[in-house]
Amino acid sequence: MLVLGVESSCDETGVALYDSAQGLLADALYSQIAMHNEYGGVVPELASRDHIRRLLPLTRQVFEESERTLADLDGIAFTQGPGLAGALLVGAGMARALAFALNIPAVGVHHLEGHMLSPLISDTPPEFPFVALLVSGGHTQLMLVSGVGRYTLLGETMDDAAGEAFDKTAQLLGLGYPGGPALSKLAATGDATRFTLPRPMLNSGDFDFSFSGLKTAVLTLVRKEGLDHAADIAAAFQTAAVDVLVRKSLAACKKSGATRLVVAGGVGANTHLRAQLTGEGLRRGITVFYPRMEFCTDNGAMIAYAGAQRLAACLSGTPPQPDLSFAIKPRWELASLEAV
Repeated sequence: MLVLGVESSCDETGVALYDSAQGLLADALYSQIAMHNEYGGVVPELASRDHIRRLLPLTRQVFEESERTLADLDGIAFTQGPGLAGALLVGAGMARALAFALNIPAVGVHHLEGHMLSPLISDTPPEFPFVALLVSGGHTQLMLVSGVGRYTLLGETMDDAAGEAFDKTAQLLGLGYPGGPALSKLAATGDATRFTLPRPMLNSGDFDFSFSGLKTAVLTLVRKEGLDHAADIAAAFQTAAVDVLVRKSLAACKKSGATRLVVAGGVGANTHLRAQLTGEGLRRGITVFYPRMEFCTDNGAMIAYAGAQRLAACLSGTPPQPDLSFAIKPRWELASLEAV
């Protein structure tokens, strides 16, 4: 089954072709970071307009690279939510229209399901069941994953997501947008022991998170110390945030009995988080899996893969019928998905 994946939930336009027998054939991505950097964050209207400009050229690109044609397609997958409403409408409209024209099914994919399943595209995919740590700019959740669509929420952030805390802390340190990667680079040059920052909810007894207090502690520290020790502040913040993510994730594995942990989302590219999780997991008999670095950010490959799994499950039943109607879901709980 050959599936075209379309991702347009926020500030990255992603398109990919995934073949159930041959794997990922081609993927293309355009990032809007340079455009939004001028405003210090994502401007929804500008994001939507840019998706309109980029989708068709990227679609042509993946077909050229894979040496496939539209006639070879068996289905189309698109990000249905969560995300920015206008941006989601662009991808959903394009996918539905193309599916209707080709008389093939189209399926809406949950953005976080795409992230969570992205490590399965790798050469050494994890087997079910596993615990998944979803860490991105908008979400921080721990899920017990028993199969595609079989998700149990174990814990989530009560306020800021981890990626959001990284970005806001970076802004406090004058690092611009997006700040997460810049903060991690600066932290690598700093002394994480110079300042002590809190680990919110570390001993709460559950698997929920909170990062707003940590961000406020950084603000207080910056006001007191200025930016003369910015690298040390960045290192202290990163160590505190990673400490919470690592200890809560491994505790969730122990509680659920899982021996596999999947890390997905933009913060999953953080090298300090990867090193700490892999090391601690090894000591506790837990294998940690990550998506390829290029698939930590939003991308079409993860949508194509997740869509292929859901379309394949329809083969024995009734696949989604080609039509021009569609609905987006800017807010959509991952745990509400049905199993395939």
